Amino acid sequence: MYPTIRSAAYEPDPRHGPWQQDLHVLRLGEELHTELTRINGGSEGPGGRPDQLPTRRLDSLLQAVAPGVIATGRNAGTDGRLPWLYAREPVPPEVLAPVIGTWAASLAPDREDDDEPELEERLLADQPAEPVLLPRWETERADLTESAGSAGGTVEPVPRLYGLLPEWIAFRLAARPFHARGATLHFRVESSANGARLVSWPPRRYEHRKKTWYYSACLGITVHTVPFAERFRVHVSSHVRRWATHLDVRPHQVKGATVLLDAPLPWPEGPDRGYRITANTLGRDPRTRELVWRRHSPAPLLPDLDIVRRYPRPQELFDHPERWINGCGDVAAGIVHHPALGPHAVGSGLMPRERADLDAWVEEGLGPMLRRVPDLTRVTRRNTPSLLPRSGGKSTPEAREAQLVLRRRETLAHVLGGRALEVEVLWQSPETRAALLAELPELIGLPPAERVGEEADDTWRWQGGGLDIRLRARPAGAVADALKISRDRTRTKGARFAEAVEERCGVVADRLAAPGDALGVVIAEIAGKERFTAVPDSDPKHALRIAWARQGWLSQFVNLADDAGTTLEHRARWTWLDVFRQLGATRPPAHRVGEAIPADLQYAALWLVRHTRKGPTRRPVHRLVAVRVRPGEGSGGIEGWDAERAEWVPYPRLMVLLAGAREQAVGTPDTAGPGSADASPPVSRSIGRATGTAQRRRQEMERQIRTLLFQLRDRPTLLLVDSANLRQCWPRLRNGSLSRDMLGFGSGPDQRLATYGGDLRVVCLRDANGRGEVAEWYAHDGRGKVGFAEGVWGADEPDGRVFSSTVPTPHTAAKLPKGLMKLVPTAEGRTAPGKTAWNPGQLEITVLGCLSGKALADAGREGETPDRPAEWATLTHQLRHHDDYPPLARPLPLHLARLAGEYVLPLAGPVTIRAAAQGSDEAAAEPCGLAAAGTATRLPRVATESGAQV
Repeated sequence: MYPTIRSAAYEPDPRHGPWQQDLHVLRLGEELHTELTRINGGSEGPGGRPDQLPTRRLDSLLQAVAPGVIATGRNAGTDGRLPWLYAREPVPPEVLAPVIGTWAASLAPDREDDDEPELEERLLADQPAEPVLLPRWETERADLTESAGSAGGTVEPVPRLYGLLPEWIAFRLAARPFHARGATLHFRVESSANGARLVSWPPRRYEHRKKTWYYSACLGITVHTVPFAERFRVHVSSHVRRWATHLDVRPHQVKGATVLLDAPLPWPEGPDRGYRITANTLGRDPRTRELVWRRHSPAPLLPDLDIVRRYPRPQELFDHPERWINGCGDVAAGIVHHPALGPHAVGSGLMPRERADLDAWVEEGLGPMLRRVPDLTRVTRRNTPSLLPRSGGKSTPEAREAQLVLRRRETLAHVLGGRALEVEVLWQSPETRAALLAELPELIGLPPAERVGEEADDTWRWQGGGLDIRLRARPAGAVADALKISRDRTRTKGARFAEAVEERCGVVADRLAAPGDALGVVIAEIAGKERFTAVPDSDPKHALRIAWARQGWLSQFVNLADDAGTTLEHRARWTWLDVFRQLGATRPPAHRVGEAIPADLQYAALWLVRHTRKGPTRRPVHRLVAVRVRPGEGSGGIEGWDAERAEWVPYPRLMVLLAGAREQAVGTPDTAGPGSADASPPVSRSIGRATGTAQRRRQEMERQIRTLLFQLRDRPTLLLVDSANLRQCWPRLRNGSLSRDMLGFGSGPDQRLATYGGDLRVVCLRDANGRGEVAEWYAHDGRGKVGFAEGVWGADEPDGRVFSSTVPTPHTAAKLPKGLMKLVPTAEGRTAPGKTAWNPGQLEITVLGCLSGKALADAGREGETPDRPAEWATLTHQLRHHDDYPPLARPLPLHLARLAGEYVLPLAGPVTIRAAAQGSDEAAAEPCGLAAAGTATRLPRVATESGAQV
């Protein structure tokens, strides 16, 4: 058992002091900004600002070809006085002017005034007729570790370091090759939206089945904060980047593939020559139906700057990806692999030994300015709740399964409360029907089924143990067919999708009536979503979920055998477990934290559902989902908050209500102009109004959260929130806004936790969230051995509030040697690159609010024993474990809230559909708001758990 875990994270070393560097800074300047705005034609930039220049492509172009450029500042396209470029040496005018001129020409490609001098000539000419001055470089001495502390004790870097520091570190590391077992990896720097990446180049090769597959090491570098920490941190993640050289798709299926372009600088030698690799996006243009460079890619402009070299054209790169990744001349390009592009023989992920080696290389390169953050040690030995033993003693796998069967049956009977359970199985293959029928009695220990009905409409019935289950199996037929999406592009995607949903709802209503007094679940076998890519939005899954919810039925889907990577028995088992979960027939095991946890503790979890116009129903929405779990109480103890009726309702009813609501986000009417599926708002809508809309939404969401907190005051409560998910509507969950044992809303002062409940505890959770917010890790024993470890971990601090939760690899993950090497395979592991390495992530647990000694004193309760934050972190960790599931990514209550959010499927309302069909502005007048605030339209008539109609 490993005693410590190590995070791949670094912080400023106080022994070194400030990290001072001389930076060369360039501002666009008011004159050049004005001229570029004129060339741009005053057209609307991002966010509806007519004076905001679209500088993202220019930024990428400069990083690709201008020597010395490290990073680009934010919002320089809005205000010419803001810092625009940061460089290690000034970029000469003969380099900067052609780049700006080439980019400016792309802003107005159809300009007819041939007599007007090109911008490049006016920038470089000694005495131009219409002078435009290039801005002058300024020198600034900057501290790359500059930071400031918040009122709550969290130290944050100055804003510019979020973009500047990762780039500076990346170039510093790229100057040093990585040596491992006789092999050497050289790295290139790739800029990203959240920081920087290091990509080993040229790629490694792996021979498999007479084909050559390509892959690289990839390190992600980002800057982050940790609640109440004295220093900010730099996180360095490591993984495998695979390159697509055997494409299993057609050009029209390429939506937005990333392409990294490696080309020499077309200018004289610079300090960063050979270190930069530029990102581009390859995709199909829906108008020309050809492959083009998209999303601010600099690749289309490079041939204008460098007429000597040949650069790949999009179609040519798609046709011959292997040729270009090996290089044509001194230009190379690689298409980053995505599962949508087909299978790949190289597996993803790295094992702990190789990750530790890369981490040691990074640590050496960052000293002495940055140091590794301290290792974390165990805070408890009670890592799991009272789960049924898997082995040992008198327990056997058969005995354990028998106990699980009994527990599932009792929980399901408790939830049903004497009502029948109606199950509709719509199958497309007899094998799936047979597997579902066989697995249900195995899971809950039912007697053999009693078969009734005709062969074309098979019905089975189980009775016993307090259960009455009726299952009817029918062919899915046209219900599971692709949706018929209108091709009328004068209407929005949301309106066309809503029309197709209404049509499918009619088909469902003809085939299936409400379940009456029973609880009803539909299990449908449908094709995987990749089967419906030919016609966008034709996947029927969301339409069917809406249609069945309107009839009062829950729904669960199982993919066709050809679209699933698991066995039929396994899929059938998980289908039924998901059905039980939707019915609320699951509960957290009893914790083993100790007597400090109140016996009548309830759990509450909040989850924010955020959909844009690119969401599942092409309809924007922000919806707060709240779930309450009361272990050992009626109806399974799992309930959801129905804000429209201001009451807690059983978990299955919550999902039916969520799917039936028609709603959209405030101030974002679903309108679009002719010929555009998702047109931008008209120019008359100012950015101020958009900001006001977001502010009103946040205020309404915060009001709902405060209302919920008061609804939970009747007993001790543990509130679980995902900071990354909820901080958009609750900004005071940002690390820099947190204060111990306090809650803040809006712009008001922080309030004591007791204001919202005398026995309230609040835990904030955070994972990597796709942005590296929580660092990667590996366990070690201090003597060179590395691996995995499960448990709750914390720093050696007397009043520590931040902990780490790690769980073991699931049983479904392949058991691989911890020392497996993929980047530089050993002679014994030549097939190592083909292995998929799975590493559990850290779940950061911040005990934001508890009954600490100070909190009790402030509330006049000095005589009570204060909480130990480590115990509440341990309880949160134990809530990730369940007998039926491998360890969950989040605690069970939060897991239930997130999954309930899958039923939030807003549709364009009837007014919007009608107005869009008529090409009218009437759609903009549709009432909009948040259903959770009580402003939603009336719900359709659905059956409740007692059979009543609402």
